[in-house]
Parts: sequence; C-alpha cells; structure tokens
Amino acid sequence: MRTGIYAGSFDPVTMGHVDIMRRASTLVDRLIIGVAEHNSKERFLFTSQQRCAFIKDHIHFPADVYVISGLLVDFAKEHKANVLFRGLRVVADFDYELQMAMMNTRLAPDIETVFLMASEKHQFIASRLVKEVARLGGNIDSFVPPEVAEALKKAYAR
Repeated sequence: MRTGIYAGSFDPVTMGHVDIMRRASTLVDRLIIGVAEHNSKERFLFTSQQRCAFIKDHIHFPADVYVISGLLVDFAKEHKANVLFRGLRVVADFDYELQMAMMNTRLAPDIETVFLMASEKHQFIASRLVKEVARLGGNIDSFVPPEVAEALKKAYAR
C-alpha cells in the first residue's frame, strides 16, 4: 500500500492547498494530511485543531488529518509513508522545498519527495497574502473555503 503525506502549516488552508491535496490523493492508496503544530518561521493565527477542522470540513476525498510535531520524516516512518508531497507555486518556492527535500532524503532515504505544481488557477495564492488581504478588509472568498473566510474575517475584526 502506497501512503503519502502532504504536510504544511495550512494557516489558513487555501483553495490551492485543497487542490494539491485532491491531486495527491489520486496518486496513493492512502493520503495523510499533516498539520504543523509549531513553525520556527511564524506564529499561527489559528490553532492546529482549528486548521485540522477547516481541512476536514472542506475535503471531499478520503484522507486522514493529523497534527504533526517533530520531524516530518519521523511522522512518515511512524505511519509507514513512502511519499512526501510538496506543492510548488513559483520558482522561489523551489529553493526552499529542494533544501527540505534533500534534508529529508538524508534523514530517510527510502521516503521519496514528489513535487506537484500548483494549478494555474491557484499559483498566486499564498496563505501569507490571503491573511494580509483579509486583515486589510479585502475579499478573500475565492481564495479559501467559506468557513475559513468567515474565520479570517472574525479574527481580523478584533
């Protein structure tokens, strides 16, 4: 059985993330979506439990959703995953993703990293930009699932 993991912060989950999740689910027998509990780069707007709920509420294909703390490759080994999926939007993503893929390969040589290009429709959508547009009162309805748009509007209304 081929098990794949698509992991990220998903703060917030975007339609681009959902598209990668859906496409990844067609390439493996079992897809696990891993939601990062911690991130050294930023503080999260939503808790890991909220981010998991947003994903579970919006995906319409079989996938398990878990919170990940610690190394992704350790989580992958624990769940007997042999593929890590990573989404690429623009060239700038590739530098960072390649470094991560190479480190993961050194830590777990038997786990492959597969890069999926963002669909043309979603290439420009980044969680960081969606949060900025929401914070400034812009319309984000086409970038995120409806419940996420509502949660962002409430978060920035404070």
